[in-house]
Amino acid sequence: MTDLSTPQRITPASVELEIGGMTCASCASRVEKALAKVPGVSRASVNLATEKATIETGPEVAAESLVAAVTQAGYEATPVAREVAELAIGGMTCASCSARVEKALAKVPGVASVSVNLATEKATVSFRESVSTDQLVAAVEKAGYEATPVIEATVATENATAGGSATAARPRDTTRRELYAVLVSALLTLPLIVPMVGEWFGTHAMMPGALQLALASVVQFVFGARFYRAAYRAVRAGAGNMDLLVALGTSAAYGISVYQLLTNSGDAAHLYFEASAVVITLVRFGKWLEARAKRQTTDAIRALNALRPDRARVRVGTEEREVPLAQVQVGTVVIVRPGERVPVDGAVIEGRTHIDESLITGESLPVAKQRDDAVTAGSINGEGVIAIVTNAIGAETTLARIIRLVESAQAEKAPIQRLVDRVSAIFVPVILVIGVLTVGGWLLAGAGFETAILNAVAVLVIACPCALGLATPAAIMAGTGVAARHGVLIKDAEALETAHRVNIVAFDKTGTLTVGQPSVTAFEAIDLPHDEAFALAAAVQRHSDHPLARAIMAAYAQLPAGPGNVPSSSARAVPGRGVEAEVEGRRLAIGSARWLAERAIVVPDAFTQRAQQLEAEGNTVSWLMSVDAPGTALALIAFGDTVKPTAKEAIARLKQMGIHSVLVTGDNRGSAAAVAAALGIDEFHAEVLPDDKARVIRDLKIRTTGIVAMAGDGINDAPALAAADIGIAMATGTDVAMQAAGITLMRGDPALVADAIDISRRTWRKIQQNLFWAFFYNLIGILLAAFGLLNPMLAGAAMAFSSVSVVTNALLLRAWRGTK
Repeated sequence: MTDLSTPQRITPASVELEIGGMTCASCASRVEKALAKVPGVSRASVNLATEKATIETGPEVAAESLVAAVTQAGYEATPVAREVAELAIGGMTCASCSARVEKALAKVPGVASVSVNLATEKATVSFRESVSTDQLVAAVEKAGYEATPVIEATVATENATAGGSATAARPRDTTRRELYAVLVSALLTLPLIVPMVGEWFGTHAMMPGALQLALASVVQFVFGARFYRAAYRAVRAGAGNMDLLVALGTSAAYGISVYQLLTNSGDAAHLYFEASAVVITLVRFGKWLEARAKRQTTDAIRALNALRPDRARVRVGTEEREVPLAQVQVGTVVIVRPGERVPVDGAVIEGRTHIDESLITGESLPVAKQRDDAVTAGSINGEGVIAIVTNAIGAETTLARIIRLVESAQAEKAPIQRLVDRVSAIFVPVILVIGVLTVGGWLLAGAGFETAILNAVAVLVIACPCALGLATPAAIMAGTGVAARHGVLIKDAEALETAHRVNIVAFDKTGTLTVGQPSVTAFEAIDLPHDEAFALAAAVQRHSDHPLARAIMAAYAQLPAGPGNVPSSSARAVPGRGVEAEVEGRRLAIGSARWLAERAIVVPDAFTQRAQQLEAEGNTVSWLMSVDAPGTALALIAFGDTVKPTAKEAIARLKQMGIHSVLVTGDNRGSAAAVAAALGIDEFHAEVLPDDKARVIRDLKIRTTGIVAMAGDGINDAPALAAADIGIAMATGTDVAMQAAGITLMRGDPALVADAIDISRRTWRKIQQNLFWAFFYNLIGILLAAFGLLNPMLAGAAMAFSSVSVVTNALLLRAWRGTK
């Protein structure tokens, strides 16, 4: 059964060791076993090829104890000290750019891993302590790009809001400047296009060559300067990128026109200034559209950041004082008035209210809060004034953790992106070769030099690999962003890619499919009216704080007739038996069948059989009895863990999606069978110990050869979550479960399991659509251009459209609504 005790705040740590002395697979296995035996180690993985071990431990496990375990096994071990830095990369324009930055950073000695995201224009670098960020920045600059360390604010300070606004404003300002440049470039290009269009309708009104040269030169060398600068940096670094292709293509068209203008006069000069000007204008227009669309993919992060208040109202003695949030400490009492955002994570100690948690959990309805209920930073207080005691601030708040998780997922690369990166790395050199072959082919075919050059220009312009670089990250950013808004947090891109192939979901029972706390499942009176017997039971339990007492009081409050106040007194608990009280002059008790038997109270056979049936279904049965001699049984009360309202619908939806559901629980067989039958689950495993849950998951993977997901919420679910292909944890559960899972559900709603798989499937389809479009679009476009069927202007428009279409297609994911 899932642990219902107070959640333990345990954060697993990941330690990496360099292992020396291994020579074969049995060595790796021996090291793995030695590490697994260290108390506190939850998982150890040893890679013989890299000679490294990755160990997941609790925070109490010291690296020295791991090294000692490896040494005792006969091998050498050295801890790998790791730091992570994030760099904002400037100057990237296509997939080959991001691949080149990645290679440059990976070459820095001491760098362990690098991930560069073209869509977010950021690089995440993991490195040893001996590496400085200055070295990383220098490596990027040497490769021809710009790099700035990103300093992550872990605590909201007094100027956090202003800083956040400034940060958000910078991309907007850049986009606005880009739009102005596009508009001016278009105004200068328009006079070059209009006469050409007029030619199609028989109107001959070409501008003087000198005026065409003047207009085209401004566009080419002022508004096209960014392409020359980036191309120069790429060439200096010994590589190529989109800017090089555009610079070469437009320079060729511009150069031919200048040559024709100088060597011919009057109408004899065939000028192509409009081609170079239009390509530059269209490419910049496409980049503006792309930047604008990419900004929308980060809406989820901006919305979450906007939830961070910068000040809090704290109680100091009998006074209330407004202070910067940075001054609030754990244990501080914070006052939240109606309509205000909750500034910290904490627990209510005074007042009642409703809290709107929709932007954090995806829950559309406000949630009632009273004493001892948890509240989350960023949520909005409803109608009541509440006092909360702070238990988490800054980087430790749920909101901060959500933001880090979403940012991490958006920065990660999906496994399929590695294939795209390999293709992008050789794309530009291949295109340059195709451009040269196009010139040579047309010259050999007897075409003029101008025709050959213009067709090569079209090849260079249409072949921009921007769409390839944006296809995967744009879809991942949009998918993870919309999922976060609906209460589904996806840890990384690999989890997203795995989840779309899930065909089996194994569910824990308590706290996942069921509420996780007892409720009255049956109340059957014996020789008394139902409501009268229930009123007596409520009177006995009115002064008790036991979970079963709370269940009786909650059920009694739901009676259609409304609760009545039957007075009671002299209540006392009888250890191991139950509770008794004086009610209306009688001594009444609620207790176990054992207590009933000790008092020799006879129960009608029908109720005895009913009690056995309820117990077989996993319920706990108590009896309401009069303990005054001779003693009488007044009612049968059954307690059980009720199924969550959305559980049945969730299982049905998974079945519609072609996904098989399995119940895996530590509860007794009767309880498991009852829940499985109620929800329509065909297969269940009962009385399973925590370690055996992982074994059941592994057996499912072997038996079905499918992708198995595990959904759970407790500490005892963590091994199974880790053993599954993809773990899905309820955020209402423990930190250990969430750390072991690839997906976290911010509400304890099993319907979100289907939502998580659905959004991953939709995101994966977008990735496939984008890659198909990017690959085949480029392939067809290059062929058309090489065979002279695409002039440079159309190639420029098509190239701009390809990038924008990929990002726009990804943004369609924002329309996903999920389950409310």
